[in-house]
Amino acid sequence: MGLKRLAAAMTIIFALAISAESAFAAEKDEVVAAVHQYLATMDKPETMCDSHVSILDEFPPHEWHGPTACAEWWKAYNAFNEKSGITDTHGDLGTPWTVEVTGDRAYFVAPFTYTYKQHGKPVKETASFAVALKRTQAGWRITAWAYSEQTLE
Repeated sequence: MGLKRLAAAMTIIFALAISAESAFAAEKDEVVAAVHQYLATMDKPETMCDSHVSILDEFPPHEWHGPTACAEWWKAYNAFNEKSGITDTHGDLGTPWTVEVTGDRAYFVAPFTYTYKQHGKPVKETASFAVALKRTQAGWRITAWAYSEQTLE
């Protein structure tokens, strides 16, 4: 009898462990999907940005904060590109290096490849893209992100 109870208990513990691991994996997948959705809808920042967002990027003024930060960044990005002769922009997010979920907060880091033409000349930039997120009733929302160039070809 004791062996059957032990086997049943071990089966339950194993099932719970797998269930918890699956739930954690699903949360990570949701975070990755939220980052991809943000990148796909950067021109509509209200869809993914939290009201207390902070952004750090390599072009002036280099930082944006508050409820309109994502929209202000988008406007500054487009103005910088126009002033700098940058066209044909395209960004590819690589496989995440880090996806951490703790309660209603998440941290995400991945490589990013940004290609464009500057005054007609092709440019390839590799970078790191780090994002902090908060789970809300509407889903995961961006609370901060930073872009850091690593190489320029």
